Parts: sequence; C-alpha cells; structure tokens
Amino acid sequence: MTALLFDCDGVLGDTERDGHLPAFNATFEQFGLPVRWSVEDYGRLLRIGGGKERLATVLDDPDVWRAAGSPATPEERADVVATWHRAKTKAFTDLVAAGVVPPRPGVRRVITDALREGWTVAVASTSAEPSVRAVLAGAVGDEVAATIPVFAGDVVPRKKPDPAVYQLALEKLALDPAGTLVIEDSRNGLLAAIGAGLATVVTVSGYTRDEDFTEAALVLTSLGDPDGERLEVLADPSGIGPVDALTLADLARLAETAPRPTQGGQT
Repeated sequence: MTALLFDCDGVLGDTERDGHLPAFNATFEQFGLPVRWSVEDYGRLLRIGGGKERLATVLDDPDVWRAAGSPATPEERADVVATWHRAKTKAFTDLVAAGVVPPRPGVRRVITDALREGWTVAVASTSAEPSVRAVLAGAVGDEVAATIPVFAGDVVPRKKPDPAVYQLALEKLALDPAGTLVIEDSRNGLLAAIGAGLATVVTVSGYTRDEDFTEAALVLTSLGDPDGERLEVLADPSGIGPVDALTLADLARLAETAPRPTQGGQT
C-alpha cells in the first residue's frame, strides 16, 4: 500500500505570506513589540524551521528584549516566546477560518482520491498542531481532516531540515519507506524527507520557487486541477510526465520507480 505524507505550509495552502506573516506581525502589535517583518524579512526567516524558533530571534534585539520584560534566563525567554506563539497561533487560525488562505490546487482531489483507494495519508509539519489542523480542515473539509493523522509542532525536538518528524510518522504509522512519498515545497522540507529515506515530490510555493531541489523525484508548480490551475513540470528525473494535473496513477508509478534516498539523504 502506498502512503502520502504532506507538509502543511506551502503545500496544503500557500500560507506563509498571507497567513503566518500577518499573524506574526499582529502578535508583535498585540504585545507592543517594536518589530514588524516585511515580506523580504520573512522570506529569510523561513530558513529557520518552526514558529517559536523564528520568534526567538527577535529577543536578540535589545529594544524588543526590554519591551518583553527583560527575560534574564533561558527559561524566562522560553516562557515569553511560548506566550507569543500561542497568540500567533490564534491569530493564524482566525485568518484560516476567515478564508484568507485557500487550499492549493489539487490538494483536495489528490487526498480524496488517495483515501478512496486505501492509501495512508498523513501530515508532517514543523508548525503548531492547531495551525496545521486548521489548514488541513480548510483544504479537505472537517470530516475528511478528522481521519488524517497529524504530526506537528513540538512532537519532535528538532525541526526540519532534521528528518525527525518524518521518521516519527514512519514509525507511528508503521510505513514502509519504499512505498511512501512526501509532498513538500521547500529545500528544508526536502532535506528532512530525504534524510528519512523518502522520495519527494516538490510543489514550489511563493517563497520557494528558486530554491535548490536537485534531490527531488519530481518538481512541479502545483499538483494541478483538470478544471482549474494546470501544473507546470519544473524537473522530472524519473520521467513520470504528468500532464495538467498530477494523478494517483502518476504517484503510484513514482513510488515504484523513483530512486530511494538512504537514511541521511544520499541516493
């Protein structure tokens, strides 16, 4: 049986620019912090896996540190960041509920088809679990989302590009890496997947199109929809040749033919 492991941000929805960035800035405003991230700032910060980890960087600014109450110990800093992150997660899920972050093309179709055919489908993300579940429900509906396992947030101690979240998903779902494909959108996500020995399809997002995806089994602009946005193939080393929209048959063929990275990412 084939399994599909989806990243969340940039894969289920193009969430970063229209969802997470405004939620971070709303949080800074809520707590009276003298910082606002621009689109360009946030693009650079995306190299850091995890929202708490990105938030922690602002405490290096003396003005922000003082506005946060001058936390003196690592524990105090962690508490401050955790408080900010809870507020940021609430701001983000409110935006998702308001329909600000629509699902990416093909996500609902591929997930629905895969579940209908008995494939295992799960989500593995470095974002907070409530954020991931909100995006997933927005993409496939509450009823379908409730059936899909989610591995997210602090479920592992190390965030992507570390492979820990994919290794955990493989273990908990008892999946065979040889029959498991990952859908990612970023180089950090790709490195995490191949580090777990998993062949990966990349659907580039607004922030990631120019990143290096040399190790990917297939690189697309999106999963595509027959009656909507058509996909563009950016790299197809396995010769799958999807046309207009990636199908379950394409994915099954990729699972059979794509070279499998070894643990640590070497093919």
